[in-house]
Amino acid sequence: MQAQSPITRQYLTGENVQLLDHPPYSPDLSPNDFFTFPKIKIRLRGQRFQSPEEAVDTFRNAVLDLPANEWNKCFGNWFERMQMCINLRGEYFEKQ
Repeated sequence: MQAQSPITRQYLTGENVQLLDHPPYSPDLSPNDFFTFPKIKIRLRGQRFQSPEEAVDTFRNAVLDLPANEWNKCFGNWFERMQMCINLRGEYFEKQ
């Protein structure tokens, strides 16, 4: 990662901050992309809402209704995905 702003680079250098490379945004590593949104999409499929507020409330309730064991699986899977990303040096792996 390169700091783009000269002021930012100067500050980071002065504070002895080491910048680390990381992959760009990856849906492989985002729990919302590989867990939350697919689960909620299934639960909300076919529903119609009378207002944006009703849609938000329904979404919120669907998230809150996900059982704790599902969240535990999600975060266990997240750590496996992070390790896979490390092993593959940041390469995309969702379809592999």
